[in-house]
Amino acid sequence: MKDIIKKLDLTEYIESFQELFSRKKSIILEGDINLHFKLIEELSKFDINAPKEVANLDKSLIYIQKQGVLKLNDIYEFTKIIRYFLYLKRFNFEGKLKEWIDKIIIPSDILKLDDYFDSKGNLKEGVDEDYDNIQNAIYKNKDLIRQSLYKVINSSKLRPYLVDSQVHLVNDQEAILVRGGFNHVIKATVVHRSNSGFFYVVPHNISELKQRRSDLINKQEEVLLKFCKQISSMFEKHLMFLKFINKEFDRVDHYQARIFFAKANDRNFLLPSKNNSCKLVDFRHPALHGAKPITIDFTKSVIMITGVNAGGKTMMLKSILSAVLLSKYLLPYNAHKSSQIGSFKNILAVLDDPQSVKNDISTFAGRMVEFSTLFSKKNAIVGVDEIELGTDSDEAASLFKVIIEELIKKDIKIIITTHHKRLAALLASNDKVELVAALYDEKNQRPTYEFLQGTIGKSYAFETASRYGIPHNIIKLAKKVYGEDKDKLNELIERSSDLEREYKQKIEKLDKELEDTQRIKKGLKEQKENLDELVYSEKSKLHKEYKDAREEAKKAIKAKISKEGHRHLNVAHTKASNIKTQKITEVEELKIGDRVKYRTSKGVLVSIKGQQAFIENDSGMKMKVPLKDLSRSGNMPKPTIKPKTTLTVAKPDSGDVKLDLHGQRVDEALENLDKFLSDALIAGFDEVLVYHGIGTGKLAAATKKYLDKHPKIRSYEDAHPSSGGFGAKVIKL
Repeated sequence: MKDIIKKLDLTEYIESFQELFSRKKSIILEGDINLHFKLIEELSKFDINAPKEVANLDKSLIYIQKQGVLKLNDIYEFTKIIRYFLYLKRFNFEGKLKEWIDKIIIPSDILKLDDYFDSKGNLKEGVDEDYDNIQNAIYKNKDLIRQSLYKVINSSKLRPYLVDSQVHLVNDQEAILVRGGFNHVIKATVVHRSNSGFFYVVPHNISELKQRRSDLINKQEEVLLKFCKQISSMFEKHLMFLKFINKEFDRVDHYQARIFFAKANDRNFLLPSKNNSCKLVDFRHPALHGAKPITIDFTKSVIMITGVNAGGKTMMLKSILSAVLLSKYLLPYNAHKSSQIGSFKNILAVLDDPQSVKNDISTFAGRMVEFSTLFSKKNAIVGVDEIELGTDSDEAASLFKVIIEELIKKDIKIIITTHHKRLAALLASNDKVELVAALYDEKNQRPTYEFLQGTIGKSYAFETASRYGIPHNIIKLAKKVYGEDKDKLNELIERSSDLEREYKQKIEKLDKELEDTQRIKKGLKEQKENLDELVYSEKSKLHKEYKDAREEAKKAIKAKISKEGHRHLNVAHTKASNIKTQKITEVEELKIGDRVKYRTSKGVLVSIKGQQAFIENDSGMKMKVPLKDLSRSGNMPKPTIKPKTTLTVAKPDSGDVKLDLHGQRVDEALENLDKFLSDALIAGFDEVLVYHGIGTGKLAAATKKYLDKHPKIRSYEDAHPSSGGFGAKVIKL
C-alpha cells in the first residue's frame, strides 16, 4: 500500500487525511463500500463534532481477556468512546444511519462510566468515599506546606540569605531559593542548585508534612487500584461488547474523517462502478497546486499517451491510477461528479528504473520481470511509464505489441506513456486502444499540459533542447542526421493534431449550440402544454355549463312532455357537442417503452398498431388511444391511491343522462345499463355518461364489450378527468 501511494505522489495527501483520525489507523475501510457511502451521505447532513483523540485499546482488550487490571487512564479511554456514542444517540437520524446507531446498545454497567469521570479523566467527587477523603487530606497538606514555607520566608533571620520571596517547585518539591551560608540560620536540605550558584532548599520543619503527603498518596493509589480491579472485572464480563464498540468507533471515525476532509476543499466522493470503465472529468492531482484539470475517457482497454517531453504524460498516468486508488478506499478528491471510476482488485504502477547492481539486473530485464507478473493478475489496472526503457525501440515495439494484446485478452487495463511512434502505429488499428497526445504550443514554444484523444503526439525533442539552451547550429545538424523523411512524418503528425484540435473545438461549439436549441425547444414545449391545459380547462367549464343547462331542460321535459321540447334539447346538445378547441400538435418519434402523456394521463407506450397506440398508465390501466394524441413525458409516476369501491347502487330513473354502476355485479350492471340506454333513446338524448369505475377492470371490460355490440351506439370515449376520467364513458347515441 505504501509503495503504490508513494509512486503515485499521494503520500502527503494521505497523511493529511490521516491527521483527521482520532487515533492512528489504516485508510482501508473494510466492508460494503456502497453501505459506507450511504451512511457517510446521511451523516454529512448533520453538524456533528469530530470524536476526541482516543488511544489504541488493542493491548487493553488483551489485558482484560487475560484477567489483567487496567490503569485508570485506560478505563477513561473506553469512557470517551462510550460518551461519543451517547452523543450520537441524541441526534434524530433516519434510514440506514438510524438502524446502525440503534443496534449499538450499551450495557447499563458500562453506562455508569459516564458518571465516574470528569472531562479531564479524573474521578468525580462522590464516586468513592475513601478516595474523596484522601484527596481532601492531600489538599489540606499542600496548604500547610505552603503556609510553612511562607512563614520561613518571612523570618527576619533568613531574609539576608533569600534570593527572592517565591515558593519554587523543584523536582516535584516546594522549595525556597537562598544564598550560601543559609545553614547558619536554618536547617534545610538542598534539592537543586541554580545556574547562578544559588541553592533550592527544603526546610526540615516541613519534612514531616511531606512525609504525611507521601503516605496519603500511597493510600490513594491503593484505593484507585481497588477501583480499577472492580472496573476491570466488570469489563471482563462485557469483553465482546468492548471489542464491538471499539471496532464501531473506528468505523465512525473513518466516516467523520472523510466528511471533514471532503468539506475542507470541496472534494467529491466517487464510488467505483461495477464495470471497469473510467472517465475522468476535471480531475486535479492532489500533488499539484494550480494544475490544469484533466479530462480523459478511458472506456477502452489501453490508453497510450505520446507527445511532447515534460508535457504531463506521466502525471496523466498517475492521475488515472490515483483516481482509481482514492475511489477504491472511498477517499474524496477534486473531480467533477460526472466522472466514472472502475472497480479494480489490483492497482499496479511500473514507473521506476528497476536496474540494480545488487541484484545484477538490467533496466530492460527488470521491466520484463515486472511485466511477467501481470499475466497472473486478474481485475487489474496497470500504469507503465516510458515503456521503451532500456532496449532497442524497434524490437521493443514488436514485443510490447504482442504483450499488450495478450494482457487485453485477460481484461487488464493499461495506461502507457511512450515515445515509440512505431509501437503507437502498430496499436493504432486496435479498437481497444485509445491514443492520446500531449499538446505543444508552437507559438510560445512550451507544453500546454493539455491532451487530445485519437492521435499520436510529436515529442518535440529539438524544440525542447533549443528551449533549454542547446546551440541552434547543433540542433540544425541533429535534424539533418535525423532525416528529412522522418521530419516530414512529424509534420504530418503535428498537422493531424492541429486538425483534431480544430475538429474538437468545432464539436464543442456545435454541442453548445445544440444544448441551447434543446433548451429553447423544451421551453416552447412547456408553453404549448400550458396552453393546452388552459384550453382543456376552459372546455371543461363549458361542458359543466352545458350539463347544468341540460339538467334544467330535462326537468322541463319531465314536467311537460312535448316533441318541441325534445327538438330544442337536441339542438342544444348538438351545439354543445360542436364546442371544440384546436390542440397544437407536434409530430414526435415515439417508440415502445417511452414514457408518454395522453391528455392528463401519463404512462408507458406498450405497442403501436398503425395510427393507434396502446399505453399502460401509472395506475396500471391499459388504454387504446390515437397515436397522434400522444406526447413524450419524462416525469416519473407519482404514487397513486387506489379509489375505494362505492357500495351503493344508483339506479337511473327513466330519461336520466347519468348512470353509476359502482359496486354492481357484472350481470346486474349490464342489465341496468341496457335499461338505462333504452330510456335515454326514448327520451331522445344524443349523449349520456356512464360511471363504471376502475377497480379490477372486470366491470370496465364488460361495459366496453357490451357497448361495442349495441346497435344504437354511434361511439363512446373516456370521460374528461373532471367527469370521471378513465372510470367513466361518454356514450353518443
